[in-house]
Amino acid sequence: MLTSPIVLRAQRRIAELAAQHRLPTVSGFSTFPDDGGLLAYGPNFPAMWHQVGGYVDRILRGAKPGDLPVERPARFELRINARTAKALGLTIPPSLLVRADQVIE
Repeated sequence: MLTSPIVLRAQRRIAELAAQHRLPTVSGFSTFPDDGGLLAYGPNFPAMWHQVGGYVDRILRGAKPGDLPVERPARFELRINARTAKALGLTIPPSLLVRADQVIE
């Protein structure tokens, strides 16, 4: 799924519709598996906000925003909803489960 504010607001409904049609779904929003989605892989948003604090500090100390480097998120998370996988008749490989930051049982 796309990562946009509109999708974020509708993620529970999207997960419900996907379950009705037996479609596995993947999102970049880490909260998606909490709402019934199968899997989420994307940046850890609280960690990203922490990174932003470093930028703000540098700007307040006089750095020009245009001179600051572009940084990618420092931490990505993999979250899997095992209940959704079971409902869809999917088997998540053990190698993926051990790599997950969180598995929702």
